[in-house]
Amino acid sequence: MTLFLSGPLPMNPRNLLRRFGYGELINRERKTSYARHLSGARFPRFHAYTRPKDGGLEIHLHLDQKAPLYKSVAAHAGEYDGERVAMECRRIEIMYGTMRSGL
Repeated sequence: MTLFLSGPLPMNPRNLLRRFGYGELINRERKTSYARHLSGARFPRFHAYTRPKDGGLEIHLHLDQKAPLYKSVAAHAGEYDGERVAMECRRIEIMYGTMRSGL
């Protein structure tokens, strides 16, 4: 699911995602993404990729249910739409709205 946060952003994207409860992940190819774990375990987790767009921030969000079965394969059991992903997008939108109203 794709979410767009209009600019100007109150802080840089890394700090913004941290405020939303996400930790930074850097994969083997040095690509940065962000994850928010739903429990103390590694999975399930919300997983987000970001990119600047039109002065704001575009967030591509999905729910990783479990790790890839094979280390050489990036495919995983991910949920890209659905109620839980939509609820997480809404949570982020509410938090972002609260941050922006304080500007």
